[in-house]
Amino acid sequence: MEREKTDVLIIGAGPAGIISAAFLHTNGIKVKVVEKSQFPRFTIGESLIPRVMDNFEEAGLLEVLKNVGFQKKHGARFIKDEKVAEFDFSKKFGKGWDWTWQVPRADFDFILAEAAQRNGVEILFKTTVKEVAFHGKKSLTKIQGKNDDLSEIEADFIIDSSGYGRVLAEKLNLEAPPQIASHSSVFTHVNEINRPAGKEGEQITFEILDTQVWFWYIPFSNGNTSLGFVAPKKWFDKFSNDQKIAFQEMLQLTEYYHGRFDDTDFLFEPVKVENISKNVTRLYGDGFVLTGNSAEFLDPVFSSGVAFATESGLLAAKLILREFKGENIDWQKEYADYMKKGVAVFHTYVKEWYSGNLQKIMFHSAPNEKIKEKICAVLAGYVWNQENPFVKKHERILQNLAKLIEMEGSGN
Repeated sequence: MEREKTDVLIIGAGPAGIISAAFLHTNGIKVKVVEKSQFPRFTIGESLIPRVMDNFEEAGLLEVLKNVGFQKKHGARFIKDEKVAEFDFSKKFGKGWDWTWQVPRADFDFILAEAAQRNGVEILFKTTVKEVAFHGKKSLTKIQGKNDDLSEIEADFIIDSSGYGRVLAEKLNLEAPPQIASHSSVFTHVNEINRPAGKEGEQITFEILDTQVWFWYIPFSNGNTSLGFVAPKKWFDKFSNDQKIAFQEMLQLTEYYHGRFDDTDFLFEPVKVENISKNVTRLYGDGFVLTGNSAEFLDPVFSSGVAFATESGLLAAKLILREFKGENIDWQKEYADYMKKGVAVFHTYVKEWYSGNLQKIMFHSAPNEKIKEKICAVLAGYVWNQENPFVKKHERILQNLAKLIEMEGSGN
């Protein structure tokens, strides 16, 4: 069996894997990426948040993305009944990017992968990881290529960026119960021929049908639009077993978008993903690190997936580079603890979204603009900024604020 050697083996060519590969390759580390799919391939996570721009810029990938013409995302709109809450990233607390993109991920990930390949990163597509064995920090990974041929890769370190493939999580028995109650999702794309002009046809919108149930509208610059519903698994049971019919039935429950897609064909049969949330017992070990969705995924409501993927992918690559240069890295402190701080903030916001507390704050009839700016910074992904009290005190500040709103409404 053919065997080759690399410094770092990266499993997965999504944003987490490519940002790791690009950074390490630029800094003289030999990397090899294995990816089970053939790109372009469809995946979810189409709405980005501004924090990703910092990470793409540092990895040297931002300029190639800027030249594509993806739909710019300047904020987000939330609608519930007749109430509207809009967040403008240019009016957030603290520094940071005030825009990002809404992207068809098949195109977006393909462009990133092609950019990495042009710069010399080797990517093996249609390649599956069959076995992984660790000998201290070194590893031997058996892979199966697109022609079903088997080979082995020796590596000094493995970055698992396999996303929902969750390669090391499964092979090393690292799966753990999710931190939050897991929801399910169903989604599709349409070609929106009669899309409204201007902001109405450009802005991402979340329409809340119920405290636990919401609909997303994500327009792309190519004329297509992503539509999806997120809800507890049992909510979907009341609809038709035919996914196309079921999705049309769900669309009839929307108010703001009611009737807008009645005469529009789906570009593919709606895809259902059950139990979205994921978690692991640990994020790293001797000779490996988990990044992006291969480690943990909370919920799509605030579009944090790609932000955590790029944050963790870039940080992992930086730490590996330092380790290869002879430094002793405290992976618990510098990687796991750091990432968990950011995840914990978003975990609170997701939890309080579904508890209804955050929705009370967002849809308050007379919102406090200073508070809104601080919440906006969190929605933009700047969840490590301890100068923001809505980051630093996230565990109790939303609950306390929601209680004040309740008291105000009751006249106490």
